[in-house]
Amino acid sequence: MTEFEPPNTTPAVETFDLVRCFGDFTAVDHLNLRVGRGSFFGFLGPNGAGKSTTIKMLTGLLGPTSGKIRVLGRDLALETLEVKRRIGVVPEDLNLFERLTGAEMLAFTGRMYGLRKSEIAERAPELLQLMDLESEPKKLIVEYSHGMKKKLSLACALIHRPEMLFLDEPFEGVDAIASRTLKDLLSRLTERGLTVFLTSHVLEIVERLCTDIAIISQGKLLAAGSLDELKKGIPVEGDGDARRPVSLEEYFIHTVGGTRISSEEEVLQWLG
Repeated sequence: MTEFEPPNTTPAVETFDLVRCFGDFTAVDHLNLRVGRGSFFGFLGPNGAGKSTTIKMLTGLLGPTSGKIRVLGRDLALETLEVKRRIGVVPEDLNLFERLTGAEMLAFTGRMYGLRKSEIAERAPELLQLMDLESEPKKLIVEYSHGMKKKLSLACALIHRPEMLFLDEPFEGVDAIASRTLKDLLSRLTERGLTVFLTSHVLEIVERLCTDIAIISQGKLLAAGSLDELKKGIPVEGDGDARRPVSLEEYFIHTVGGTRISSEEEVLQWLG
């Protein structure tokens, strides 16, 4: 596949006091986010933190209540279509036309992005082969496994050669083989300069793949920076300013204020 080369050094994503309300509920609360070009960015948070709402706003699927968004150097509110032409999106619910074959879905997606038939004819078979989906060309998407649908959705997001890729829980419900295929492909793409914006609850995958992360909870940004910097340590209780290296899971739990069961006595006693 052709290499992805970011055209300049402006941030891939910038948000300025981004707010999204649903009635009286504030799902995203004055979010100021910056994603560097060519980074593999992990956007983390507990359930209901505002991650999917943020992605929907960043990709033009949902308008903000207030605030400003710049994607690939362009004001999303003023140049929505131009931004959409330059990004790829794998939403959590996939939104595939299940009465089509994989090849037909790729052809339809390519035409929607304005690709020539010759470009689709060149790229679609390569993407199907890359995703290990070429062996049953007449199979309808409705017959695909969940992992196959995830891989096809990623292929659709890549066919127009985007500059940035948004992935909302791409590994959820995916088996180990499909997960390995997706992880290896995404690593290769970021090495070529593609910017990836990922949400995932699988912290081990984020820790392996991402160069930078941000953590959101109750719509507010709690932490952001390079993964290596954030993992350098958290304060050791009762030891002054001492810090110790931590895993991403430990840092995440420390940041969002999660708690753990500290003794067996706290487990449901009726289980025996």
